[in-house]
Amino acid sequence: MSLIDRRAALAAVVATGLAVAGVAVATTAARASAGCQVVYTVSSQWSGGFSTNINVTNEGDAVTSWRLTWSFGAAQTVSQLWNGTVTQTGAQVSVANAAYNGSIASGGTVSLGFNGTWTGSNPVPTDFALNGVSCQGSQPPPTTPSTGPTTTPSTSPSSSPSTTPSSPGGSLPSSFRWSSSGILISPKSDATHNIIAVKDPSVVSYNNRWYVLLSTVDSNGNYGMAQTSFSDWSQAASAPLTYLDTTPIGGGYKTAPMVFYFAPQKLWYVTYQMGSNIGYSTNPDISNPSGWSAPHTFYSNGIPSIIQQNIGSGYWVDSWVICDSANCSLFSADDNGHIYRSTSSLSQFPNGFGDGSNTVIAASAPNKYDMFEADNVYKVDGSNTYLMVVEAIGSDGHRLFHSWTANSLAGSWTPLAATQTNPFLAASNTTFSGTPWTQDLSSGEAIRSGYDQTVTISPCRLQYLYQGKDPSANQSYNLLPWRIGLATQTNSTC
Repeated sequence: MSLIDRRAALAAVVATGLAVAGVAVATTAARASAGCQVVYTVSSQWSGGFSTNINVTNEGDAVTSWRLTWSFGAAQTVSQLWNGTVTQTGAQVSVANAAYNGSIASGGTVSLGFNGTWTGSNPVPTDFALNGVSCQGSQPPPTTPSTGPTTTPSTSPSSSPSTTPSSPGGSLPSSFRWSSSGILISPKSDATHNIIAVKDPSVVSYNNRWYVLLSTVDSNGNYGMAQTSFSDWSQAASAPLTYLDTTPIGGGYKTAPMVFYFAPQKLWYVTYQMGSNIGYSTNPDISNPSGWSAPHTFYSNGIPSIIQQNIGSGYWVDSWVICDSANCSLFSADDNGHIYRSTSSLSQFPNGFGDGSNTVIAASAPNKYDMFEADNVYKVDGSNTYLMVVEAIGSDGHRLFHSWTANSLAGSWTPLAATQTNPFLAASNTTFSGTPWTQDLSSGEAIRSGYDQTVTISPCRLQYLYQGKDPSANQSYNLLPWRIGLATQTNSTC
């Protein structure tokens, strides 16, 4: 996003304060006289928290709506649920179907899941009822609590992807050279989405497919998000887009996504800017774009006070999550030369950022255009190095990227390639086949060697997915015709 595009975008933002427990997962409905079967599985558990999957089988006639109820036996609470709507009063929990999964065939099974909290013990509920009728079924015992979160998922690719990156060795150079593809992803409109730009791509590779979440801009300058996937970059141009306002994420101002797999909970997350807060949704299966939950927010009181004090005439944009073995850091930018970092313990994520009172200025630049927006932070595989990449605006008005390194997420950031004459990624150090299709290399992210919350990249032959535009385009920022291309490093040291 940019300094210029915030006024119109933020004018449309409605302040949000969604309850963390406001989304539920699909379950089954049963005929009152026939009952149902429930399998409740604690998929992971750590000190104070746990993740649960629930499968419900309808043993009666088909139903068009359902409500699953149970009671907790030891003061557990549901903190986040998907594919339904949850209410909890004391120990009593009630989950109603979402708008898209109320119909359950006879003999059909649907699944829901949630993240919860516990103290002392975490016994499995035994009094499930579906549409008021008691369910029978097996409830496997919970996993044994440990002193920290479970970070190693199952090797089964269908539910718990392996997230361990390789260790290639090598190191980052002090200057970079790149070659760029042509345009790979362009706008695709449908009957209800007149799209003129695609931008802000976030990308992971999982199960031999690329998954890209991106921002969209319509002909009125309104922002949204979409998801696409393909097995090879040669298929990117023809791959369909799923507009995320057609999922539980819903419409309204939501943009600049960042996607990752949070291994302790075995959930995919997408974060996005919402103007008054940083939002996120979760999905147990990234291959199902309709599976994203309704929005939640990271901060209990909106913009942290330190950002309000330093943002000046800028805008709060471009969230980024990265975790080490103990903590998760939430980075953001302000279009005013500051990069901010908030901290949550790994075990409390995503609910540990509170009101943002521990937010600090992680890095800053005297010239705000040298550290403007579109902040990325990566762990460099095989080293103790972290790489920060931030979009800048050159003296010629064109977009480019600067970079810094640190030895920890809370460390001091040292310039790596952080000037207009020695940029990380820019038109000046990128070659194109034929006439360059863009002179602006703007908001995007690097291709990762894994896809989990550690956000790891290989230092060898970096690739960076970015947005660019026709050099002759001169519309206002919100109407610029952004497209997406891929840059590949050509001076790798390994």
